[in-house]
Amino acid sequence: MSNSSVTYKGVVYPQHCDHMGHMNVAWYVSKFDEATWNFFALIGLTPTFLRQSGRGMAAVEQQISYKNEMMPGDLIEVRSRLIELKSKAVRFTHDMFNAETGALTASTELTAVHLDTQLRKAVAFAPEITACAEAAFPASGEGAIQ
Repeated sequence: MSNSSVTYKGVVYPQHCDHMGHMNVAWYVSKFDEATWNFFALIGLTPTFLRQSGRGMAAVEQQISYKNEMMPGDLIEVRSRLIELKSKAVRFTHDMFNAETGALTASTELTAVHLDTQLRKAVAFAPEITACAEAAFPASGEGAIQ
């Protein structure tokens, strides 16, 4: 996948599976969430930056498409891509693959807003975040960096 980065690697454990024997949807969301925090770090929104600057991120929209089942023991790789960075929001995708077969197993698109954690309202990204996003994901997506 062009212009994407690996943001998560893991495995499907038996406790991640439901009565049908495949990974339960709650675990897809959980693994995508872990990928999200790694994606944020790639664009400069590291845990240290967020804590020290009094900033946070909040998801405001997420859509998931399930393509193929993941079974116990399957190896997971999530690749992420920046679609658009606006002044206060970021839109990005995660694609989950069976790392052994290369099969796409699920995709999600998310929109998140950048918050002032004290005021509890959306605020603009610092210029260094925009610069970091441009460096990590050059010439990304539809409207990319705005």
